[in-house]
Amino acid sequence: MKKLIELIDKNFIKSGSADVPVKAIACDSRSVQQDSLFVALRGSNADGHLFIPEAIKRGASVIVHCSCAMEIKELYKKHPEVSFAAFADTSAALAAISAAFYGYPSRALGLIGVTGTNGKTTTSFIIKSILDRSGFRTGLIGTIQYMIADNIYDSHHTTPQSPVFQDILRQMVQERCDAAVAEVSSHALAQKRADSSDFKVAVFTNLTRDHLDYHRDMEDYFDCKARLFTELLVRGGTAVINIDDPYGKILVDMLKERDTKVITYGIESKEADIRASEIAMTFKGSSFKIQIEGVAEEEMISPLCGLTNVYNVLAAASAARALNIPIMKIKEGIAMTNLVKGRFQKVELGQDFLAVVDYAHTEDALERLLMTARQLINAYGIAKRTEKLMKAKRDQYSTEPCQREGKIITVFGCGGNRDKGKRSKMGEIASRLSDFVIVTSDNPRNEDPKEIIREIERGIKKDNYIVIPDRNVAIGMAVELASSGDIVLVAGKGHEEYQELRGQRRYFSDKNALEEAIKKTITRPSFADWAQFFNPSDKVQNAHC
Repeated sequence: MKKLIELIDKNFIKSGSADVPVKAIACDSRSVQQDSLFVALRGSNADGHLFIPEAIKRGASVIVHCSCAMEIKELYKKHPEVSFAAFADTSAALAAISAAFYGYPSRALGLIGVTGTNGKTTTSFIIKSILDRSGFRTGLIGTIQYMIADNIYDSHHTTPQSPVFQDILRQMVQERCDAAVAEVSSHALAQKRADSSDFKVAVFTNLTRDHLDYHRDMEDYFDCKARLFTELLVRGGTAVINIDDPYGKILVDMLKERDTKVITYGIESKEADIRASEIAMTFKGSSFKIQIEGVAEEEMISPLCGLTNVYNVLAAASAARALNIPIMKIKEGIAMTNLVKGRFQKVELGQDFLAVVDYAHTEDALERLLMTARQLINAYGIAKRTEKLMKAKRDQYSTEPCQREGKIITVFGCGGNRDKGKRSKMGEIASRLSDFVIVTSDNPRNEDPKEIIREIERGIKKDNYIVIPDRNVAIGMAVELASSGDIVLVAGKGHEEYQELRGQRRYFSDKNALEEAIKKTITRPSFADWAQFFNPSDKVQNAHC
């Protein structure tokens, strides 16, 4: 418990006592308990100032409101037992108050923030793996889960609201964590959820179209991302930036003017401080050589597939270098990284094709996913053709048919009540880069699923797709169509275990649906199995019927 004066400068207190006790902090009136400090936030869907009377009724001892909310002053006289504080920006106030209430926990941690449109989750897990292998006791805040040392909790937001964010950091300190990795979303940066935190390292993965239902335009989206580097990164901290990304280059130029320490990484740019070359990919993972500042060169082996994950590995390795972690520990951490749930997650039940679940829900992420799949198909085809040639040399009388080229079968849809502009573009990308596409439903939310699908179809230029609105049936059909050497991609939902329609959520897992569909094909009797029940004479007799 704290006293109000310990959390807020007395100059901001407009009514009531500065010594009032504060036992909890809330920005949702429904979570207010006795002696809570309630902060009224103005959101896109609701104005927290409308819920101040309810917060008081539930026992709030302090109300923090916007200084421009003049009507609130009428409550000063009506509730003399309650203290009122006014701020120009209540979101920033909430962050500052939360950090103070929980004892500024980020100051006791090596806090690493990861932001970008794609790659945040995987990069965060790789960084954590490197830190773990280096002897750090580590925590993680992200899209899939929150990890506090050895304890794992479900995640409800990529970056939670300030009171929860600071409380998690405090628990990490209590569990004797040395470092923490946090995914920092653009929404969180816009709403200042991670403000008043000391980030020692900030990582920028990339920036492509997304969330334009929330941000005004790409410039606004970029400005929100940039806050992590220009406002939240501590003096003496390090910015880690993908210099192959156009917005990454802009960010590097911005930070040069601020005299911020920057480590760049990339594949294409020869100017990158940390660069990958000689990249090789298979269905089982990736290998490449990494050059550090043009001097050291080490071979990296990762269980993660595709060029996208090479970038994620580079980002993590660069963050580790910013913390002066030895290259051998970086190599171990990369090699020991577990496959990340819903991020190019392979479903392997003994089938002879590759089945993958991925969170790709933006046009750029879908394009990267499909390009990765095409690279793997090509690599697999080359390996099979080489195997065939070697066998032919050993057995010149072999009559085995030539290995055909594998095909990519993609299942995807788009979410409702989100950026509509990307739907047709994702349709065009899926059709152009896949051999066959099944357009289905994602999370329609409050939109008509069929209308969402029609908007996707407007971008499709090729006649290589069908529409199956039922996502479970669509996944089953993709598996039915798959043959040896193919890749089945189920994109859009990744780790999510629900479908949302008209405000209702029902359980649904792409991974489980894919597993069930594969099990059916594996257990189905083959023609040879059926043939054993018949004899040639039966077949001849039946032929004359």
